[in-house]
Formats: sequence, C-alpha cells, structure tokens
Amino acid sequence: MSRYGLPGQVAVIAGATRGIGLAVAHALAGAGVSVVVNGRDPGAVDDLVAEISGGGGNAVGVCGAAGTPGVAAEMVATALRTYGALDIAVNCAGIAEPAGSTILTIGHAEFAGQIEAHLMSAFALTQAAARVMVDQGAGSIVLTGSAASHGMFGGSGYPAAKGGVNSLTMAAAADLWSTGVRVNAVLPGARSRLSTGDDYIRHIEGLYERGILDEGLRDAALDPAPPEYVAPLYVFLASAGSRGITGQIFSAAGGFIGRYDEAQPAFVAYRDHHEAAPYSLDELAELLG
Repeated sequence: MSRYGLPGQVAVIAGATRGIGLAVAHALAGAGVSVVVNGRDPGAVDDLVAEISGGGGNAVGVCGAAGTPGVAAEMVATALRTYGALDIAVNCAGIAEPAGSTILTIGHAEFAGQIEAHLMSAFALTQAAARVMVDQGAGSIVLTGSAASHGMFGGSGYPAAKGGVNSLTMAAAADLWSTGVRVNAVLPGARSRLSTGDDYIRHIEGLYERGILDEGLRDAALDPAPPEYVAPLYVFLASAGSRGITGQIFSAAGGFIGRYDEAQPAFVAYRDHHEAAPYSLDELAELLG
C-alpha cells in the first residue's frame, strides 16, 4: 500500500455505516488510514468504530445526517482534533426515494429530502474538506453519484439529486484544479439497502415492463455484486495512485468499470447571429423533427 500513500492518511466518510460506505470505511481502515465515520444511527456508528478499532485500526464517529448544517464541518473538525490532519473525504450518504415515487406523486418535502440527503451532503462535505485541503495543497474528495441520474431507473428526487452530484463534482474540480485538491465521483452499482427488498424488485420489474430498462439492465439491477467490489475504486481515487485524475465521473458495478466522457452537444445547425435572423418554428421543425 505504500505505493499509494495510504498508511498514515486521515479520511472522513459520510454515510459509512451501511452498504458501500461501510465497505469503503473498512477498506480504507484496512489500508492504514485513520477514519472518521458518520451515520444517522448512533448505535451503528458506535458498532463500526468498535469493529475497526477491534481490528487494529483507528476510528472515531460523528453522528448525524451529513446534509444538515454543521455535521460535515464537525466531521472535519473531529479529524483535525483527533488525528491532526485531513487527506481524504468520501461521501456515501443517501436515502431511498419513497417506493413507487414518480414526478406525479412525490411531495415537496420528500423531494427536498432527497436533495438534502444526496446533494447537500456532497456539497457540505466537499466544502468543509476543501477548505482544509486547499491550505495544505493536497487532498482527494470522492463523491457518490448514480446511473439513476440518467433517468433510466425511475423516481425524480433521487435522480435529480444524483445528477446534481455529478455537476458538483465537475464544478468543484474546476474550482480546485490549481490547488492540488482533486474531486471525482463514482456511480456505483452494488447490493445495499437501496437495491434489495420486495419494493426494489417490484420497482425494477415495473421499469422493465414499461420498456424503460432492457433485459440486460433489469437482470444486472436485480443481481448487484456486493459493495466490496466497488470499494477499491473509491480507495484508489482517494490514494496517491490516482494523482492527476480529477473532475472525472466513473461507473462501477461488480467487475465493470467505466468512465463517462465529457458531455458535448452533437452538431445540429449553426448560423451567425450577426448576419441572420433567429430560427423560425418551421426551420426548427425541419432541423429537429
């Protein structure tokens, strides 16, 4: 692990008590990283701290929803107070959208709750960590997006929030490019409380029946690999081995790893506004119809 510069590093991990966050916490601690772990359930946070400490690692916990004001800042402050440094920040916090939710049925408070759990947690942790990392001229931030942001897995608040995480990743990376602080995102597919259970199965089967998912995507969604298959990508992006990688959006599920190309518009038409009038509706219909 010395090649990757991980032993002796310090990480904060939001949403660390379940699923992917739990696998990432164990993987980082196993690589010699001291961790500040976070979750909403105090008992789960205490249990995780005990597991890591009992295995010879260094861990402390901070309870609370990472998207609410002050929690991310307390995680960073705890890292500095306990370990005297902060090198890595990982956000895996999130909640499921209500079962069967669509743009027609989700309530305002439910939609706002998705934004807070996913996008605001990413923002709060990124900002709190970056303010420390910029001063030291180095650091890695890894956020968690979702392929649901492309609209193929239904819902509305969850994909909207995850799409915001993707945009935040690219914008923050551009902001911090000259400082030595890197920001990347992983769009994971893994077995977790969000991808198991009867409601989830009904949801995926319903998307297939409506023609939104093809058979291959349906089968993959119904048989996700354990989160331990995704955790190594988070650890790599957190490490010195990924130096030079920033502003990137990765996809990972089981043995699959992908990287999203920068979004670019496909050419449709061009006219110089200094020399031509705006397009008419008939012209647009011919170009786009």
